[in-house]
Amino acid sequence: MPRLDTIGAAAILNLGEGENRFSLDWMEEVNELPDQVLTGPPAALVTTGSGKFYSNGLDVAESERPVQLQADYVHHVHRLYRRFLTLPMPTVAAINGHAFGGGALLAMAHDYRVMREDRGFFCFPEVHIGIPFTPGMAALVQCKLDPAAARDAMLTGRRTGGADSVRAGVVDAAVGAEELIGHAVSLATGRLPGHPATLGTVKSVMYAPALAALDLPHRP
Repeated sequence: MPRLDTIGAAAILNLGEGENRFSLDWMEEVNELPDQVLTGPPAALVTTGSGKFYSNGLDVAESERPVQLQADYVHHVHRLYRRFLTLPMPTVAAINGHAFGGGALLAMAHDYRVMREDRGFFCFPEVHIGIPFTPGMAALVQCKLDPAAARDAMLTGRRTGGADSVRAGVVDAAVGAEELIGHAVSLATGRLPGHPATLGTVKSVMYAPALAALDLPHRP
């Protein structure tokens, strides 16, 4: 179950101990927890997991044919990405294990990403599992990565560990397991804005095309 803890000036949103797939109940909880953070006193947010996974992504079955995602389900997924993309505080994904598909996209919605150097893969496997990117999901990747990095990540579905993920440009750092949370907290709290509301506005302006795409109704 998702839960909140605090380390210094940072809230730690733990996504859970399992695969942390995007069930409707799980998304509702994760979407609501930042409300508690925004009431203070934490001034930054770090997300992580407790087990083998950061998040294994969408809660749908793979198929030999392209999966037709339901409009209501996609609405909830997109709402979660929009929430994290515009939070008026520094955000860091501390990727404790595998981040696949929708879970990797959730990490992309943060300002910064840190991986363990010794365990876990970062991957957009959509081309291998029959789940096409929605326009909003594609726009989220493309607003965070340079064109070549986005092309390679989205078209190949290649899995990258910590060091390779840094080289590929999908994460900012790879550190040891014992350093992961501390590094993420330092990264987040070292970038506190003087005016948090303005930070939220700046994010909304920076990522306006992605936010608009994430707000589009999904048509299966």
